[in-house]
Amino acid sequence: MLLRRSYRSAVAGVGRRTFSAPTPKPTRLSQEVDKKWQAIWDAKQAAAAPPAGDKPKFYCLSMFPYPSGAHISPWHSYIASNSLVFLLKTGQLHIGHVRVYTISDCISRFKRMQGFDVLHPMGWDAFGLPAENAAIERGISPADWTLSNIAQAKVQMKALGIRFDWSHEVTTCQPDYYKWTQWLFLQFLEKGLAYRKEALVNWDPIDQTVLANEQVSVLSIMSRSWRSGAVVEQRSLSQWFLGITSYADALLDDIDSTAILNTPLTVFTTRVETLYGVSYIALAPEHESLPAILAHVPLSQRPAVEAYVAHVKSLSKVPLYLAEYVLPGVGTGAVMGVPAHDDRDALFAAHHNLPVSVVLSEDGTLVASGRFTGLPASAANDQLTDYLAELNQGRRHVQFRLRDWLVSRQRYWGTPVPVIHCPTCGPVGVPLKDLPVELPSLTDPTMDLKGTGGSPLARMAHWKSCACPSCGGPAERDTDTLDTFVDSSWYYLRYGDASNTSVPFTKSNLTKWMTNGGVDMYIGGIEHAILHLLYSRFVTKFLADHHDVPTSEPFKQLLAQGMVLGRTYKSPSTLRFLKPDEITVDKADGTVREAATNDVVVTAWEKMSKSKYNGVDPQDICRQYGADVARLLVLFKAPPSHELEWDEADLLGQSRWLLRIWGLVVEHNHALAAAAAATTSQQGRYSQTGDEEALALRVAVHTAIKKVTEALHETQSFNVAIAELMKLSNRLGGLARLHGSKDFADALHALVVMLAPLAPHNASELFAALQVDQPTLTNADVHDQPWPTHDDAVLASAQIQVVVQIRGKTRETLVVPADADAATLEALALQQPNVAKHMEGHTIRKVIFVPSKKPGQHSLLNFVI
Repeated sequence: MLLRRSYRSAVAGVGRRTFSAPTPKPTRLSQEVDKKWQAIWDAKQAAAAPPAGDKPKFYCLSMFPYPSGAHISPWHSYIASNSLVFLLKTGQLHIGHVRVYTISDCISRFKRMQGFDVLHPMGWDAFGLPAENAAIERGISPADWTLSNIAQAKVQMKALGIRFDWSHEVTTCQPDYYKWTQWLFLQFLEKGLAYRKEALVNWDPIDQTVLANEQVSVLSIMSRSWRSGAVVEQRSLSQWFLGITSYADALLDDIDSTAILNTPLTVFTTRVETLYGVSYIALAPEHESLPAILAHVPLSQRPAVEAYVAHVKSLSKVPLYLAEYVLPGVGTGAVMGVPAHDDRDALFAAHHNLPVSVVLSEDGTLVASGRFTGLPASAANDQLTDYLAELNQGRRHVQFRLRDWLVSRQRYWGTPVPVIHCPTCGPVGVPLKDLPVELPSLTDPTMDLKGTGGSPLARMAHWKSCACPSCGGPAERDTDTLDTFVDSSWYYLRYGDASNTSVPFTKSNLTKWMTNGGVDMYIGGIEHAILHLLYSRFVTKFLADHHDVPTSEPFKQLLAQGMVLGRTYKSPSTLRFLKPDEITVDKADGTVREAATNDVVVTAWEKMSKSKYNGVDPQDICRQYGADVARLLVLFKAPPSHELEWDEADLLGQSRWLLRIWGLVVEHNHALAAAAAATTSQQGRYSQTGDEEALALRVAVHTAIKKVTEALHETQSFNVAIAELMKLSNRLGGLARLHGSKDFADALHALVVMLAPLAPHNASELFAALQVDQPTLTNADVHDQPWPTHDDAVLASAQIQVVVQIRGKTRETLVVPADADAATLEALALQQPNVAKHMEGHTIRKVIFVPSKKPGQHSLLNFVI
């Protein structure tokens, strides 16, 4: 049942208002309210980004989700950093999605009400290995699997009231998008920044494809794939690269065995202050010194050969190891191992029974470090580096860990590399008129896609064979596809021109949305700061240099949200995760026990997972409580950057709060109806108040406006904003005498308007209920109202004067908020120069505070010394 407006106004006679019988206060929130307002918003295209105009722009963007595999996640899960976030099978959204998209929706609604033209688009990062693997497992095409997931996720987003502008939707696996990804690659090729070479590459033996260096975890002794977790192999293959190192300076500026050979070995480190704690040196297996070290050692003896280096300062013998975690192209290909102060080095040292030398104390100063003992680490770093430079044993060097971006992938479900290989002309870029190079259809997905150590496209002769666009002779298409990070490196530029078939983006739309620093607010996981943001910055800088993109940095601000955790229960005997129906909760003390054994279970907060039985379906929450309650909980429970512990019991608190606001509106309208029925005067619309209680309410309203605005605009502290609205609603709940007054109406109006970005469905319904005696506004949407602004004059009226005395003599007068406590006033008074001057050399024996008794009267603070 809809929560309808409590009254309907009509004119019955001169100057007299009549109201229909009031609807009682609702006892529960209905999902029908969600559906009603979602239909209204869709009908009037409320989320549509306006064309160029005079208003300032605000581009609000949440990282688009990855619906291609058995999981959907905003964004690529990064196994290497143990940040497997936002995962749920079969393309469904979960609470992690609710959080990130609610944040972006809240910000975009708020900025629109502030008077900005807002672009709040959504799309799909739809290529990738998981879809291909899912297709092999299920015998369906990756396209069918991916598009089905997209359709379901889109329905769920709309059910949550997330107001995306779907007219700007992009899907990276559709030819109308990847045509322009291919165009982008050809621009790099034309400028000499896309090239092909034989290279030693990281090979994932499970996913049967190449990985970029950044997609390999080196957090343990063995290098592992970022996605599959497989131990990475080294293979020599011909691969495509993008010359990101050409922009290394710009990217930085815009952010900021010797015992055998008796020859020096250069080692790279960023922690020179730990030099005295070195226990071993690790070389990449491809290190240039290795052939010389092993040249005189018979092949049969090489696995057991020992090599040592002399420590540059102590001259002690340090063992030399080959280690797969050392990458040949990073630094010098040789690193020093300091197990006391590096987790990875500690693992390696424990495995090889190497000594551990502590050289940094708990307070950060050096110990057992020769002449540098006792120095803070930062100072020791500088002094030791200078000392080594003086002895010609070391030097400062800015080492870019960046290497050119390896973008080829030997899989089917990706953007085909738009290059044709001609035996006469060599590699030739596909002409623009022939783009997109589309993927071939699949006859049998399971057989066509099964990995054999090369690209599935290489086996599709009918697609591979073609004519050279340069000489017309027989040639072959490149059979690699592009890394999905190429697709996502520029999607934020496409949103402004998503349906343009002639160009990837127009200058007018770029000018509208990408000026003044690009995307104003980018919302997603911090785990993407290394990969996606790096590649996006590179692409933006390249396009700014060559294609009139008006900014060299794509994102002005990143808002990174924490993971959503669910409570898990483990059997104490088997450590098996327990399902909800396998536990019991003691109603007396809340103890959780295993139903089968009556043992107290092991409880924890962990990442939501189907296997841990701690996942939550947002659709169930919406059906039971409505979308706004779910939105309020994810915004209120924790600051955006913090982990959020999802507890369904907290939903009741948010639901009760919304119902209390409904009660305030209903009670106010009761009083308003009574006042209208009791008078024939047009002035009888509101009862009149002017007492201290009403003045205090006005101060509370303007205080709330100021603090909520600051929380949403400056810090994105949604929990603080909701807390301030709760304080205002609680104050209103204690002012029954003011029901029907203009002050109470103004306060309710401000409360509901500020609620709109946070709980949009109920705010819209509440706002309609408040307009019962204003027929012209009964169909108005709260989101079309201007955001309220606070009045400094009203806030100033809530300030008081505090006379500060020492031994009864006035030394200072303070102007402070009326609710400042005695401790705050005392601290503030002692900071005043004149007070400090007269307190010098004296001990405070007593502090006397006499608060004011009535408005306009000053308070007194007296120091007895």
